[in-house]
Amino acid sequence: MEPYTARFEPDPDGGFVVTFPDFGYGVTQGETLPEAMAMARDLLILTIGDFIRGSKPLPAPSRRRGAKYRPVPLQALQSAKVDLYTAFLQSGLRKAEFARRVGISKTHIERLFSLRHHSRLDLIETALAALGKSLHVETRDAA
Repeated sequence: MEPYTARFEPDPDGGFVVTFPDFGYGVTQGETLPEAMAMARDLLILTIGDFIRGSKPLPAPSRRRGAKYRPVPLQALQSAKVDLYTAFLQSGLRKAEFARRVGISKTHIERLFSLRHHSRLDLIETALAALGKSLHVETRDAA
């Protein structure tokens, strides 16, 4: 999954106000840039969770340029869950049929999509395979 880009607007009273233009709602803030980044990640998780609970498609991450814009990456497992959710929506399957194909109960499907639930990676792989997808993991040098 490509990371979403957040806008980090310096606040006249200090700190940063953070928004995600791709989603059109939600705002958070932090006194320092590292604190604002941590708050941005939490806001992103909550916002994506809202879309998933509403069974709405996620907007495509846009690339924005400028000093005020920064990518906000999710953890690897969370990114895999976002990709799984997107593939599920594109499949047109109902949750009950998807659960049957994966071999789990329908209630466990909700956990697979939840960015706050720590699902097993092998279950994510199985669910992606049921949708005709595969998971690839890549290691890169840290920036």
